[in-house]
Amino acid sequence: MLLPFTFLSTVCFLAGAAFGYFVVFPPAFRFLVGYSNEFLTSMPAVSEYFSLALRLLIAFGVIFEMPILMVFLAKMGVVNVAFLNKNRKYAILINFIIAAILTPTPDVVNQMMMGIPLLILYEISVVSVYFFGKKSFAGFLEDEKEESEVELLETKE
Repeated sequence: MLLPFTFLSTVCFLAGAAFGYFVVFPPAFRFLVGYSNEFLTSMPAVSEYFSLALRLLIAFGVIFEMPILMVFLAKMGVVNVAFLNKNRKYAILINFIIAAILTPTPDVVNQMMMGIPLLILYEISVVSVYFFGKKSFAGFLEDEKEESEVELLETKE
């Protein structure tokens, strides 16, 4: 169970970081340097550029982990599809609050660029829990115990 979760978690994090860098970072950077006019020239330092890029990469990498987290919670028995469907309206509110907190710029466009993917990821999470979250970790432990008992009986014979 550890290898699939590790592999998928890495893929989701890298996909989120790529989305943040290639889709969200250009408008966010334009917003920050958009205060230039004929009297004032914006010249961000390299540290500010890297700080913004790193914050976006980490934030989007983390939010793209949502389907993996939800499947993990479903396997632990904390959530199920009925719970996720019933609490969708609260999830939408929490998603946009998280987007407002994690977005490094105060403009609504960048917050929406994080909030909308969070909504899509929530729906992907519901579908993922439906398909992959049915069998809990306890079920895996019972299967392993049965397999070890069968192996033990086979070695005795």
